[in-house]
Amino acid sequence: MEISEIKGIYKEVFKSYDHPSLEEHVQKIIELDAYLPYSSTFFCITNTRDLTFEYISKNMSSCLGLNKDMFEKEGMRYFWGRMHPEDIEPWLKALNELMDFTLSEIALKDRSKMSYTWNYRLKNVEGNYVNIIQNTTPIEFDLNDKPIIGLAHYTVLDSRIKMEICASAKLLNENDEYETKYFNNFSQKLLSDAVSNRERDVIRLLILNHSSKVIAEKLNISPNTVDTHRRNILKKLNISSTGELIGLLKMNSSII
Repeated sequence: MEISEIKGIYKEVFKSYDHPSLEEHVQKIIELDAYLPYSSTFFCITNTRDLTFEYISKNMSSCLGLNKDMFEKEGMRYFWGRMHPEDIEPWLKALNELMDFTLSEIALKDRSKMSYTWNYRLKNVEGNYVNIIQNTTPIEFDLNDKPIIGLAHYTVLDSRIKMEICASAKLLNENDEYETKYFNNFSQKLLSDAVSNRERDVIRLLILNHSSKVIAEKLNISPNTVDTHRRNILKKLNISSTGELIGLLKMNSSII
């Protein structure tokens, strides 16, 4: 797929109706970057209206070996040019479905509490395609309450890890716990597709060693309901214990 085609589809997904001003907000995020340690993650402030990066954190170069000047100069077109060709189509489909879901299913008052995650492969300075897991939180909306400025965190994983192209949308509830509202696997269908969004939340909290009682409190459900979800998860994934579940996630993180 040519860059011009990607641009057309991307612009249609993120079509917006005003130009926000975030200078002060962006400046505060930039100030924090100086205190963050070097790691396998970096963050950017993305502008989907202008197809630019408002800011790129210092860790980007250490993670990918790339010169961030090119990202700042060429914007998202340069970024797209380094994506794995096989991932572009499912990635664009994932973005489109996430946007459609947000505009049709998420109330205006809740859109600032959403968090979106998707993944793809990106070519680093050595010419190797590494796995990128991108988590984006909207920080500015257009006149139609459509998210157009986002704080995006990128986690870089080894290229030898095989990952399906997946996308999810989570809502921060009144207990400050993210609840899965949308999930889809855009690569081949897996057994895990039978796992419901609520069961994904239970899985994620089990991995953090929370008890059924604590999970129930975080998700505003009863402990008995949590236990029912736990039994159903094990049955659907054909495993017998939480320990096996953790091992399965190490091989296939797309479940959650």
